Amino acid sequence: MSSTGKSPFGLVLPGLPQILLCPEKNPGWEKLFLAFQQLRSEMETQSIDGLILYSTYWPSVIGHQIQSYPEPQWTHVDDEFHDLGSIPYHFRVDSDLAQTINEQAKARGLHSRTVSYKGFPIDTGCVVALKLLNPDNRWPVVIVSSNVYADRAETIVFGKAAKGAIESSGKNIVPIIITSLSNRLHTHWIRPEEDHIHSLKDQEWNQKILEFLSAGRLEDVSQLSRQFHREARVPKVANFKPFWWLASVLGQNNFYTGRIYEYQPVFGSGAAIISLTPSDRAARDLEFDENDPEKFLGERQVIS
Repeated sequence: MSSTGKSPFGLVLPGLPQILLCPEKNPGWEKLFLAFQQLRSEMETQSIDGLILYSTYWPSVIGHQIQSYPEPQWTHVDDEFHDLGSIPYHFRVDSDLAQTINEQAKARGLHSRTVSYKGFPIDTGCVVALKLLNPDNRWPVVIVSSNVYADRAETIVFGKAAKGAIESSGKNIVPIIITSLSNRLHTHWIRPEEDHIHSLKDQEWNQKILEFLSAGRLEDVSQLSRQFHREARVPKVANFKPFWWLASVLGQNNFYTGRIYEYQPVFGSGAAIISLTPSDRAARDLEFDENDPEKFLGERQVIS
């Protein structure tokens, strides 16, 4: 364990239950399932001490919430796809790291609290991703919520709180965002074998984002998130903000090696498994100039 913790790489993961519960029903779902297995096998050969998951499937309204209960255990049923069945889970949480993130967030001016009681429901995205990536609880985890009203500055500060906690822990912690690319689901029932990206427009935007991320251009994706949200996602306050958080934790730049493990439709949405590893050279010098706040100074009345 090093004296200063770090993030060896970051991940973008999907979280819809088809990938876990019935991958055999669609070739694309099965490819995602196998890509999770490949990623897990590669991670098991590396020095990793834990995972932090920022999940768009766990929205919070008043501030930021952080799961710190040592061993969450329950049976989950997805509220949209309950027909697929139940998912029993039992996870191992790094409570100390969760507390440190909370302290760092408060020190930076954010409204933050830990959640620590038996029976608090873990969201679909984290349940699916952890059952696939961390089925034997090899790595302890921390799960943080996606505040639906946080603008870019606040989300960046929350990412820096996580980064500060990682550094002070002395551990190698992998930050993970659980999200989709395009997020328009089919509005009518389809047979699994007929699944496809909701529209050609969504597909084109997904391909552009994948092109950027494969080239390591994380900050460019972060800066394009508002436009991408308008073009390829259902209008809602949750936005495409996970990339703001991930860029804040890893570093707001384009100095990454990107790898696309898999990209497939899941009930109309764009599901991708992507890794971003810090590199000593930028993919391109295309960073945008924007404030890089260290503390949250209050709402700026801007569109998030």
